[in-house]
Amino acid sequence: MTDIIAIPDALLPRDGRFGSGPSKVSDAQLKALVDSQPGVLGTSHRQAPVKGLVRDVRAMLGELYALPEGYEVILGNGGSTMFWDAAAFSLVRERAQHCAFGEFGSKFAKATDLAPHLGASSIRTAPGGAAVLPEAEDGIDVYAWPHNETSTGVAVPVLRPAGIRDALTVVDATSAAGGIEVDIAQADVYYFAPQKSFASDGGLWLAIVSPAAIARIEEIAASGRWIPESLSLKVALDNSRADQTLNTPAVATLVMMRAQLEWMLAGGGLGFAAGRSARSSGTLYDWAARTEWAEAFVTDPGLRSPVVATIDLHPRVDSAELRRHLRAQGVVDIDPYRKLGRNQVRVGVYPAVDPEDVESLVQCMDYLVERLLT
Repeated sequence: MTDIIAIPDALLPRDGRFGSGPSKVSDAQLKALVDSQPGVLGTSHRQAPVKGLVRDVRAMLGELYALPEGYEVILGNGGSTMFWDAAAFSLVRERAQHCAFGEFGSKFAKATDLAPHLGASSIRTAPGGAAVLPEAEDGIDVYAWPHNETSTGVAVPVLRPAGIRDALTVVDATSAAGGIEVDIAQADVYYFAPQKSFASDGGLWLAIVSPAAIARIEEIAASGRWIPESLSLKVALDNSRADQTLNTPAVATLVMMRAQLEWMLAGGGLGFAAGRSARSSGTLYDWAARTEWAEAFVTDPGLRSPVVATIDLHPRVDSAELRRHLRAQGVVDIDPYRKLGRNQVRVGVYPAVDPEDVESLVQCMDYLVERLLT
């Protein structure tokens, strides 16, 4: 490690993975994969072992979120990007309103705005590090926003806007689900992929859907609108009720997700998991507040994400150089979101990340910067 400043072993975290997605995977999840061989891996997804796996994940998510009556968990092939296209076909009647205050809210807005069968989307925007919330508007039948904007580290409430009548609330929870508490009754669709708080791999989307959302899915499916089978939420709904997906699912992803759900529920549920993330992000925000060369990118404390902490660095502290020294010693994936173009670190602190390792991370950064600036 020529020209690398060696960090004392006593300061290094036990596990140096702090990615904003995919998340750290635990040893228990890897053991679950080993234990699933040969009974689940490499077997038909139409048979009992894999269908039972899907049933477990759906039931455990229902328990984690204490689902209100009539709510269901559905899933399908692909990730959240695939779900945006499915929503444009299967949830929006005519027009959607989007809150875009980062990369991922903007991408969903683009998906519905460009859909040739829909009217122009209403897009409410805010600059990076800030947020905007949905507001009732004539002609809108879907209100969509991210619970947590992974690119900027901004989190906003999940609250049904007043006066929207029978319009649906469709919330991107990819980096929030499992790491931020929520009143699920405020969302008609709360959708996510499993590679963040659920510490699994990609290849699937999951969604918690309300009776109103189910009715909308069935209404649009019966309307005569052409919908590709792979993007039909009615097809996904019917398959989910049979504990399967349209095509072969990412079975290993489901195995790891089930193991993570078992851990979350054994620890006390969503409050336990969210509490770990809140403790870790609090460590980072408190550290930035007392450090002369660092400050929280999100200036409003009420908008700071508990699962993805973005910290700006003073120009004299080169983020790339700091991260180079860390990566050489196994502390990885705290890179800023590329399109923000800021001199910062972005730290994923999903529930699988040990809060003690976050405390070690800030000690490592202090140690390195003290030496880089001398």
